Amino acid sequence: MSLTLILIIITVGISWYAWQNPSLLDKWVMDPVRVSKYNEYYRFVTSGFIHADVGHLIFNMFSLYFFGEAMEMFLGQIFGPTGTFYYLALYIAGIVVSDIPTFLKHRKNSGYKSLGASGGVSALLFAFILLAPLQKVCLYFAICIPGFIFGLIYLAYSFYEARKMGGRVNHDAHIYGAIFGILFMAVILPETVPNFFAQIASWRLF
Repeated sequence: MSLTLILIIITVGISWYAWQNPSLLDKWVMDPVRVSKYNEYYRFVTSGFIHADVGHLIFNMFSLYFFGEAMEMFLGQIFGPTGTFYYLALYIAGIVVSDIPTFLKHRKNSGYKSLGASGGVSALLFAFILLAPLQKVCLYFAICIPGFIFGLIYLAYSFYEARKMGGRVNHDAHIYGAIFGILFMAVILPETVPNFFAQIASWRLF
């Protein structure tokens, strides 16, 4: 069984259990005030394994499956057994790092809470786009567009939703997770950056 599938099973199981146990959901959700006041830094990780509802969970897990499997395979081919470490570091650190700006922004806002694996999934997605910007990504399994165009749409949507500040989904995490994913790949495989621009330059609309 792939590491991606293990992460999906763990996340689905924890999310489902948390829905039945609101006290656990409250204990694990990203709550910047409690992190700041009580040093509950574990929330940077635990908030990535719980979700707001079924729709939120399904979207993240489908994205994790498609892009996670691809990245796990790629990193394994390039780095061998060490690829598992890089993959897990990319995903978990993506969850943590993407929440840091949110924590700093809302550490005095008692009404703010967020949850979800979006930061880690976004890190995987944009690491994948950096590697294969012309690879088609399909919206709702119907409309397929090159990955770099999908990435731009994804970031624009996340920016719009983040400004609305609605719900408990941390749309800022999408943006910062994306930045982290790109930087992570640029550090461990610097050649991916010029390769990205070379592929974009070769792209033709028709």
